[in-house]
Amino acid sequence: MLHFTLNNGLQIPAIGFGTYKATQEAITLAVQAGYRYFDGASVYGNEAVLGRVLSQSGIARNEIFIASKVWKTDLGYQSTIKSLNRSLEDLRTDYVDVYLIHWPRPDLGAGASVECKDWRELDLETWRAMEELHRQGKIRALGLSNFLPYHAENIIKNCEIMPSVAQLEFHAGHTQAFALEYYRSQNILLQAWSPIGRGRVLDDVLIRELAAKYGVSPVQVCLAFCLNEGVMPLPKASSPERLRENMESVNITLEREDIMRLENMPPLGWGGEHPDRVRVIPH
Repeated sequence: MLHFTLNNGLQIPAIGFGTYKATQEAITLAVQAGYRYFDGASVYGNEAVLGRVLSQSGIARNEIFIASKVWKTDLGYQSTIKSLNRSLEDLRTDYVDVYLIHWPRPDLGAGASVECKDWRELDLETWRAMEELHRQGKIRALGLSNFLPYHAENIIKNCEIMPSVAQLEFHAGHTQAFALEYYRSQNILLQAWSPIGRGRVLDDVLIRELAAKYGVSPVQVCLAFCLNEGVMPLPKASSPERLRENMESVNITLEREDIMRLENMPPLGWGGEHPDRVRVIPH
């Protein structure tokens, strides 16, 4: 699998590079390793670095795919427009390929899910701004990040332009099966952040068994699992060897029984983040 085709016809690479905490060196190595999809966000604080590396790479803009996100403190019509324009300036580009709402709720304090009762309207205002920016040619595809189905329904039932992608934590040991099937039913591509479960999944007995069976690394088993499920992984890496290894995962085909076994692993590796709850630090 070399690419995914979104519901608006845009073709994007099958695997992306997650830029959270990525340094200039890591981004440069990712470009050299062949990555062409870069998943960023305004809150990451490194979009200027990403823009500098990509603009100096010598690779044509139409061969690179850049994703960014509007942060929870910038939700709303005017704030979203300002946020994207800041990102475009930092990224040194006239448009982003994918733009997402980073979280469905603007703030979570000690009381968690009872806060910000008008989050639905705030999301819709944000989405209307994104639709307008899309019409202006500043965004090629729209998306949702950390939206569970009941958050996404608010957008889907009221939008003029459908979401093309949705990002969730997804990996063996945390497949969010209901959300995956929901997004499949809406023809929305699921993208996986933390596709290796922050590394905690890699020592699992089944992951190790399958790595030996296919003659690949545990990381490649995790990424191949995503791809075999029709989910686009967004791994992070900082070494040339690991970057190449991740890219090679697109060539691994898992047997159906092994996919089923991975789908039914015990819960493992959850990052502790839920859009309606205060973050939990897993043990």
